[in-house]
Amino acid sequence: MDVAGVIAGVGPRLRRMRTDAGRTLADVSAATGISVSTLSRLESGGRKATLELLLPLTEHFEVGLDELVRPARRPAPRKRTAWKGMTFVPLSAAPGGLRAYKQVLEPGAGEDSDEQNVHEGYEWIYVMSGRLRMRLGSDDFEVAAGESAEFDTRLPHRVSNPGPAVVECLVVFGAQGERIHVRARPKVRSR
Repeated sequence: MDVAGVIAGVGPRLRRMRTDAGRTLADVSAATGISVSTLSRLESGGRKATLELLLPLTEHFEVGLDELVRPARRPAPRKRTAWKGMTFVPLSAAPGGLRAYKQVLEPGAGEDSDEQNVHEGYEWIYVMSGRLRMRLGSDDFEVAAGESAEFDTRLPHRVSNPGPAVVECLVVFGAQGERIHVRARPKVRSR
């Protein structure tokens, strides 16, 4: 790992978070107790990132430390793969962590076998078009367009397309069992 490159990437990432949030250096300084000059030098690369500086910033921006400090990501190959009537198109920019795919199932794809898969991980599927057949353990059901399902992939599972139309899905998969987390706060309504 290129440690110097990782450290150098913190400043631009921090500046982008701050400007995307519409905050000034003074705003962030007031919220974190870190001086404006230190924040400015941190963003420009004139000051090295330390945990003492990064922890208040992660709390302020409501992000994990890994979002501020991470190695440069190499683009994932966008190689489409096809197998038994199913096509997988990678949508993720980097390997590892959560990965996103567009999955297309031709009519009848996956219906030729009752064999179910079991492996480490966690999966979330959103059906964009058609009706997807899912077999999870002893349960057998269909997921229609606009519906989603999520499951632990250690549970025996299989997806297929029993219908006459193509099924298109968005699939998010985490090999180590990561789950999708949304960081959002509800708006406070005025009364």
